[in-house]
Amino acid sequence: MVTIWLPIIRCFRIAVNQARLHFRQHGGRGIGTVLRNHTMQLVWPAQQYLTSYVHALQQGWSPDNMRPAAAQDQLQEIARDAAGFLARQIDRDAKGPPVILPDGSTAKRLPGYHKWMWDGEFCGSIGFRWQPGTNELPPYCLGHIGFSVVPWKRGRGYATRALELLLVDVRQEGLDYVELTTNLDNVASQRVITANGGQLVQTFTKMAAYGGSDSLRYRIYMT
Repeated sequence: MVTIWLPIIRCFRIAVNQARLHFRQHGGRGIGTVLRNHTMQLVWPAQQYLTSYVHALQQGWSPDNMRPAAAQDQLQEIARDAAGFLARQIDRDAKGPPVILPDGSTAKRLPGYHKWMWDGEFCGSIGFRWQPGTNELPPYCLGHIGFSVVPWKRGRGYATRALELLLVDVRQEGLDYVELTTNLDNVASQRVITANGGQLVQTFTKMAAYGGSDSLRYRIYMT
């Protein structure tokens, strides 16, 4: 009996040691979180994931943290043209419609794309946008990267893992750094960013269209 159990015990110890190493390398998240978030992957928006995405929208999740109405807008868009909606999630040439800001005004769309967090069902969305030829962004664009996890999947390390995975793709775009912004009281997002190497560079006031609140700006350098 001892002989049978020894290989199992060794495998368990190896798994725990690997999790501890990942714990030290990824911002001090707990071992349980590290093990769980390996079940989450980033996928390109596609038909096979759309039903679960729609369910999240119907449950009140919004892909835009600052504009809850975006959920209903997307449900209507999907009902009209699901294939078109999926195609517009990857818009490297900025061919999509103008971006709607929280105050209802619009702004020019930048090249960008979204990936979806998936662990067997839809978990959240992470997006990347950029301005060709420069690291800079227009004033109405609050960062190169934004993410949102559905409420029932939070606390599992998914956002941290999603940002880690996305940065692999982002490094291929030739930028020196990417910026992410968050509210002063959004400690969870701040932890996600700093766990991926984010450095606080500025406290700033958002433009009026975003409510004019004080916020934090982080940079993640690509070197």
